[in-house]
Amino acid sequence: MKNARTIRSTLMLLAALIYFVPLHAQTGYSLKEAVDYAIKHNLNVKNAQLDAVSAEARIGEIRAAGLPQVTGAVSLTNNIIIPRFFLPAKTFDPSAPDDAPPSAVKFGIPWQGSASANLNQLIFNGSYFIGLKAAATYRELAQKSTTSSKVTVAEAVTKAYYSAQVAEERAKLLDLNIARVDSSMRETKAMNASGFVELLDVNRLEVQINNLQTERQKVQNLIELSYALLKFQMGMPANEPIKLTDDINAVNVAELRSESESLDVSYEKRIEYSLLNTQEKLAMLDLRNVRSGYLPSLSASLGYGYNAGMDKFSQLFNNPWFNNMVLAVNLNIPIFDGFTKKYQIAQKKIALDKVKNNQTLLKQSIDLENNQASINIKNAFATLETQKRNLTLAEEIVRVSKIKYKEGVGSNIEVVNAESSLKEAQTNYFTALYDLMIAKVDLSKAKGELYSE
Repeated sequence: MKNARTIRSTLMLLAALIYFVPLHAQTGYSLKEAVDYAIKHNLNVKNAQLDAVSAEARIGEIRAAGLPQVTGAVSLTNNIIIPRFFLPAKTFDPSAPDDAPPSAVKFGIPWQGSASANLNQLIFNGSYFIGLKAAATYRELAQKSTTSSKVTVAEAVTKAYYSAQVAEERAKLLDLNIARVDSSMRETKAMNASGFVELLDVNRLEVQINNLQTERQKVQNLIELSYALLKFQMGMPANEPIKLTDDINAVNVAELRSESESLDVSYEKRIEYSLLNTQEKLAMLDLRNVRSGYLPSLSASLGYGYNAGMDKFSQLFNNPWFNNMVLAVNLNIPIFDGFTKKYQIAQKKIALDKVKNNQTLLKQSIDLENNQASINIKNAFATLETQKRNLTLAEEIVRVSKIKYKEGVGSNIEVVNAESSLKEAQTNYFTALYDLMIAKVDLSKAKGELYSE
């Protein structure tokens, strides 16, 4: 019994330290503030935002292909062994016999130098102009992907927030139960000392307190785990203190019920459907891009430079260099590619059809999710009402059983059983409340209303 009192005192001190001492160093977060914090700090969201920045760079790369391309080149060549060209012997000696061996003539000089600049400009290319149209769609896809990541994070943070709240409420109830049973045990001890009750009654209550203390420690571990999960989802450092300011008991169940009765489904509110619409645009542009390969392409280039050649390296920079200039217009007309583009177009059409099928499938999935979420929240409301009634009845049973026991018309076993039933009813009530809040989150997500920018 002395050990039980020591454990009980330690737990009560620990609870006091947890709930009161560090509050001055903790930052309070409502559910909305926790979600906003996560949107700014969660690494998945940051990666999605980096993908959007990368998409902007990709768009710039596509546009840059149509801008003038300027290159410069400088070359210095040393023909260590000048190559020879073979000419007929009669080239230099008309009287040479027909079977005379050819003359090997050096063709070139030891040192050559050149410097040039070249300007290339794309004039017309079907793929390039389709790429420009796709750039805006590509940006839209990157932005929607970021929003999709935010929705996922908001869902995870909301569920983790409710989990931590329910764990804290269970801990508070267990503290009250421990205090109530402890008071009953002290009274029972006094009655045992006076000879009114047996020692067995005291022992039963002590066993009940030990069980409650064990469960309280488990719930405390659950609280720590719930907070660790919440911080992880928020992108918060694990050692940073946090306090939840929302009160789960303040949830307006009637208002929540009225909000959940609407069965209207708007596919456009779901970010997944919006993403598929954007992917459909990209698939259509991809098809047009392949078709544009049948069109001719036109480009122009302008080159200007200097070159020189000397027998000695020292002469190369002491003698004049001669300029040169070239203007070229290139027209590329596709005639026959072995049906390559024909089969590419067939593949792109299939990809487009798959996107459309995915849109239909997603609509069906959204309808199913909404129906399931609506049924789940209705069941959650019914379960919560039942558990609330059970909790009220359990509290009344405990009150009556204690009165009967004090008046000598009831037994200690009846009180212990009533206390156990009350604890179970309390646990069931908060489990039902948690299930209701999770069902609310799932329904909001199904309707596309969980998070909006």
